[in-house]
Amino acid sequence: MGIEISLFGKTKDGKTAYLYKLYNDFMECTVTDYGACLVSVWFRDKRGRFRDLVLGYDTLAGYEDNSPCIGAVIGRNANRIKGGQVDIGGIAYQLEKNEGENNLHSGKNGYQHRVWDAWTDEVDGDSKVIFLLDSPHMDQGFPGNAKIAVTYTLTAGNEIQIDYQGKADADTIFNMTNHSYFNLEGQESGSVLDHRVWIDADAFTETDEEQIPTGRLIPVDGTPMDFRRERRIGEGVDKDYPPIVLAGGYDHNWALNHPGSMRPVAGAYAPESGICLEVETDLPGLQMYTANGMGAEKGKEGAVYQPRCGVCFETQYYPDGNHHSHFPNTVVKAGETYRTSTIYRFFRK
Repeated sequence: MGIEISLFGKTKDGKTAYLYKLYNDFMECTVTDYGACLVSVWFRDKRGRFRDLVLGYDTLAGYEDNSPCIGAVIGRNANRIKGGQVDIGGIAYQLEKNEGENNLHSGKNGYQHRVWDAWTDEVDGDSKVIFLLDSPHMDQGFPGNAKIAVTYTLTAGNEIQIDYQGKADADTIFNMTNHSYFNLEGQESGSVLDHRVWIDADAFTETDEEQIPTGRLIPVDGTPMDFRRERRIGEGVDKDYPPIVLAGGYDHNWALNHPGSMRPVAGAYAPESGICLEVETDLPGLQMYTANGMGAEKGKEGAVYQPRCGVCFETQYYPDGNHHSHFPNTVVKAGETYRTSTIYRFFRK
């Protein structure tokens, strides 16, 4: 186990950013203090070949542009908010409308475009990088001076654990996630349609034509949204099923079973490489996104990312939760601490 720190470069406004490589005897991952982004995940396939399993960029400039939010920590709020407006304590707060009339991933000034403070630690054989960010009152339109901490830990069990914490001096919204695109055959290998996926969810949140939740939970039974048994992404991603047609593929929130405690909620397996990913979280929702909107994005080592070249497993509270009283609550009271964790576990079949 260990940690190596190297210079990544300078941002357009002259701030210095670094890379932090965490490694054990079997794998390594790299994160950067720019956007608290996950840059690489190296793991050996069934033939012993080392493969990088997440999409990314070779340069800091790539992450400064990064319209697909590759590898990014999203905050204060992940996913979509109808009308770009939240109601907290009877007060309406207007956010940026950066996707039509709605807010997506907190707007263009998201946390993925900030240089975070960072420090490293090694505890009981695990390597950690802790990223810290001050988000002032009305940052992105949200109330409250907030202190944010995101910790990446590489464990001896080949897990990347991401712990999120937030506290503000006013009632505010916290709903953070990681937006990494996984390709278990290697970031340069193209389509993920042969990946086999499972999701422990009996229902998903119905959305309208703008992909905003209607408030209804739709049973997955008998639909292309049913991943309760492992199956190929490609079996359903282009089905003539209205929610899939509207999203151009999978880009939906599944209402996970048994929320509230850490448990495995989803996984993926690439038969060609033999590499498996298991996702564990304490959160109630998971957005699976199959990179439908990706278009000739220039990535690492000469790779060009096209639609369906990666799959995101974004653990979260339900989208637009502030507008649906029966959805899990995303408002955190002043002085209270928002805490949640997600684990990405890698192994081979």
